[in-house]
Amino acid sequence: MNMLRGASVFAILTLMVGFVPLVMAVVFVVRPTERNLALMRPLSLAGLFGGITGCVIGFINVLRVFWSGEVTAKTYQIMAVGAAESLVPVFVGFGCLTVAWLLVAVGMGRNGTRA
Repeated sequence: MNMLRGASVFAILTLMVGFVPLVMAVVFVVRPTERNLALMRPLSLAGLFGGITGCVIGFINVLRVFWSGEVTAKTYQIMAVGAAESLVPVFVGFGCLTVAWLLVAVGMGRNGTRA
């Protein structure tokens, strides 16, 4: 939780958007209907684009450090930490999407639903 204290509002939002498809997948496993499956597709795209957007905005902030001052060894260290933190939304988003679509497969198997 210490890591989230330093995160921006946008970073927290992109992380939350990454969890939305996972929640919808749990709903689909519990109640596998065509309507829930149809909602899963656009929510997955939202999670995907949210993760990518969070990563890109993180890298923009990393580059802002580079062009805003004198480049020193400390600057490179800050940029490396920032670049690593920029990958978190993509990791969370893709991880949630992986688990979500595995849950969708379980739900489809339970109900005999076709994609």
